[in-house]
Amino acid sequence: MKAVILAGGRGTRISEESHLRPKPMINIGEMPILWHIMKSYHANGVSDFIICLGYRGYMIKEYFANYALHSAGAVTFDMRADEIEVSGTKAEPWRVTLIETGLDTETGGRIKRVAPWIKDDEAFCLTYGDGVGNIDIKNSILFHKTHGRKATVTTVAPAGRFGAIEMDGEKVINFSEKPKSSNTVINGGYFVLSPSVLDYIEKDSTIWERGPLETLSLEGELRAFQHNGFWQPMDTMRERDVLQKMWADGTAPWCVW
Repeated sequence: MKAVILAGGRGTRISEESHLRPKPMINIGEMPILWHIMKSYHANGVSDFIICLGYRGYMIKEYFANYALHSAGAVTFDMRADEIEVSGTKAEPWRVTLIETGLDTETGGRIKRVAPWIKDDEAFCLTYGDGVGNIDIKNSILFHKTHGRKATVTTVAPAGRFGAIEMDGEKVINFSEKPKSSNTVINGGYFVLSPSVLDYIEKDSTIWERGPLETLSLEGELRAFQHNGFWQPMDTMRERDVLQKMWADGTAPWCVW
């Protein structure tokens, strides 16, 4: 099965970094968050990737063009023969297809642009290039195949923006700094989709999260795979720093490989 990763947006809310590089290329540790996302898919049996490029897409091309070179244990440059010999490479066994999907194309339009690579598959995965979690992707795929509908979205319970205090009169009986909302779940950004969803996308300006998903929901073709574990988007520098600290401390919950 293939995983389509949306990596073409401008990432304006994290402009401190994204003015230099695409948001998926912002590092967590020594590797870009895109690598972390791909590693989690690979740990769940998915190693064929289609990456939708847009803003500064050439940087993602250059990253993968040099991936084996940078991960090699030894590199020999034979100037006389005009050859490069790479050995001891630690590159992952991935197949990566990079597709230019337009600078200003919306999320739905980017999916539509990669239709030739996915239209004949039984199903495909879809995610954004800026969030990580310990999602059970393998079981979400099985769930999708079992229910037989056109689309599956992984739902997550987001942490509250502010701390919650439970009171008994003036006495504080419970304090939670970042509680999860018990009444609301949101789109966690990990989908399993049948190619028929491509028919719900009209053009480059179609926003996947609006028309297509709303219509699929109204038609009863959207099912939710519930994730109760770790999930964290990287929309701001503060969120990047949270992920960076987890990785540096060796406590990154999304590291399932």
